[in-house]
Amino acid sequence: MIFSSLLFLYAFLPLFLALYYLAPATWRNSVALAASLAFYAWGEPVFVLWLILSSLIDYALSLRVAQLPPTAVRRRRSLVALSLTINLGALVYCKYAGFFSDQLYRLLGGGSLQDATVLIKIAGISFFTFHKVSYMMDVYRGATRPSKSAGEFLLYVCLFPQLVAGPIIRYRDVAAQIAGREHSLDRFLAGVWRFLLGLGRKVLIADPLGLVADKIFSLDVGSLPMPYAWIGILCYTFQIYFDFAGYSDMAIGLGRMMGFEFLENFNRPYISRNITEFWRRWHISLTNFMRDYLYIPLGGNRVSPWRAKLNLWLVFLASGFWHGASWNFIVWGAYHGSLLSLEKGIGPQRLNRVPALIGVILTFFLVLIGWVFFRATDLTHALAFFGQMADTASWANPGSRIDLPWSELMGRRTLCALVVAAVTGFLPDAFWQRWGWDDALPATVRGAIARVALGTAILLLATAALANQSYSPFIYFRF
Repeated sequence: MIFSSLLFLYAFLPLFLALYYLAPATWRNSVALAASLAFYAWGEPVFVLWLILSSLIDYALSLRVAQLPPTAVRRRRSLVALSLTINLGALVYCKYAGFFSDQLYRLLGGGSLQDATVLIKIAGISFFTFHKVSYMMDVYRGATRPSKSAGEFLLYVCLFPQLVAGPIIRYRDVAAQIAGREHSLDRFLAGVWRFLLGLGRKVLIADPLGLVADKIFSLDVGSLPMPYAWIGILCYTFQIYFDFAGYSDMAIGLGRMMGFEFLENFNRPYISRNITEFWRRWHISLTNFMRDYLYIPLGGNRVSPWRAKLNLWLVFLASGFWHGASWNFIVWGAYHGSLLSLEKGIGPQRLNRVPALIGVILTFFLVLIGWVFFRATDLTHALAFFGQMADTASWANPGSRIDLPWSELMGRRTLCALVVAAVTGFLPDAFWQRWGWDDALPATVRGAIARVALGTAILLLATAALANQSYSPFIYFRF
């Protein structure tokens, strides 16, 4: 089940909200936990048992870590190591065992084990694993106390708005909200608005652009004209942003409907003036996780300049590999790590001297290039795609090289989605702040009317679109 489905919109969500608000306040956590487990079991009926069992083990280990005195360093570390082994071991096996087996088989001259690239696929394992890892590390460091009960910890791990694709939430940021939170009409309406905004981003913008990207990347790359290659990666560049930011909006909105406040995960990344700023605005929860639990333990900025750059590069290499068991993702991570290390060497003062418009254009171009590695099926495909992006000879008469008319590729709906994506994706922060779009609630009656009208239009248009399209999961479900 996904948020952008008629089943969720018109069955699961209304039923859940009715039961949640009809229940006494002391029972609402239990209702939320039961609904979260049902939501996950809908797609993963077997692995929901693993989710529960592993979470209970982590909770028991965290209690023991907190009970031991700080002087019992070896025993405390051994308990944390056991938790990390269970969680990261499952993650590595599910996501990477097939990849490593395939690479070993190739190295031994046996060809390819294509059927073994994925042994077990557990939805959301990357995200709920990171939730549990951050919890255990924070308990070990003394940054947070263990949850008061196993039920509260299970709710933190399994809460359905962020269970499958994030954002990555720290226990210390929601512990007080799990214990007791405010439920109000204003917060509920703010959540509805945020949810509908994400629904529109996903269904009305990301999905039609994704159809174009899928068509182009599935074509024979050798006959792909230059304009088709560029429009394909441009559509994917906006698709992945509006898809993942749309999911984050919906998760934040659902949380607000339940009284929770989750931290932001995206902040208009395509207006960034450099790659460093881009990663402060893109998938913020993952960037913060990698900084706190990998970059800083490696030494962070407390080491020599060259070592700090190497640490940064290694962190993004790991980030690339986290996204998937493929050399494409490893190269993508190394690419961004190299750009960040280069910018670190240049220094923020010099970077800030670059005119804003030039900085935004250059950064967007560099990010777009990186998305080719992210979207292509393998490195050979990516390199060939780059070749077609530079094939100026195919610009003159692209229709003669491919059996896909431009008018069929770029219909009115797709063109409209691309224009809306480009305009809204590049509008500066000041524009949104001036008109109050960043506010949870509108400041004026006119603003409230505008939100109601736009929210209603999004819901109606999205419903019509969902009724006429096949299953379209969020991109980050695969990670």
